[in-house]
Amino acid sequence: MDTLERPTFKSEASKQIYQYVERHGTAARHRTRAALDIPPREFEAELEWLMTKGYLEDDGGTLRIELNAGSVEEYVGPDVTYTIRPARQEDFEGLVETIRDVTAERTYVVAESVAERLLYEDTVTRHNTVESRVFFVATVDGEVVGWTHLSLPQVDKMQNNAKLTVGVRESCRGNGIGSQLLGRALDWAEANGYQKVYNSVPATNDGALAFLESHGWETEGTRRDHYTIGDKLVDEVMMAYTF
Repeated sequence: MDTLERPTFKSEASKQIYQYVERHGTAARHRTRAALDIPPREFEAELEWLMTKGYLEDDGGTLRIELNAGSVEEYVGPDVTYTIRPARQEDFEGLVETIRDVTAERTYVVAESVAERLLYEDTVTRHNTVESRVFFVATVDGEVVGWTHLSLPQVDKMQNNAKLTVGVRESCRGNGIGSQLLGRALDWAEANGYQKVYNSVPATNDGALAFLESHGWETEGTRRDHYTIGDKLVDEVMMAYTF
């Protein structure tokens, strides 16, 4: 499926199947059939159409959104060997824990809100008529240690811009993981036709600001006293990378 393509459906039944799987992240084929008021033969025909269209994939009886986000790549850092790949629903707990670990000091407010949204929606990848969401993760020995995330609005007037977050657990920093994650997300966004990627960072997060600036990001503006961190009002620095 073209990542930028809004899903369209040939029937109400195919729409119901897709929406059920999309809401749940993954869904057992037999449970999906049981949950929907669709005759078995029609269900199988509509599911086959969705898979042929490239909207869904069946992994041993588990249905999931087929959102092609690229390959699995391995890197060797000074201290660890790590893998960067598209996130899967199975990464959910590790992804949330990693985001919460990075945002524990409450200096990366946008990423903190991403973790809360993941918990609310209980799914990693989204792709519907309103929004799409793509995650890449860095793993060490199978454990998630970093992430990058792109929020992709489907509204026509906003489809050229994507919001990005990125972070790495402190224990794994210094191995180039953040740079590789950021580069992976930017490459994906550019390949899919986005013109600008943006992020917002509290002015007190000197490390994040320096990291983005060192990778070619520019400050587009500042909003005074936008965040409340502890008992202090903190400015928001709005940064962007333009292709």
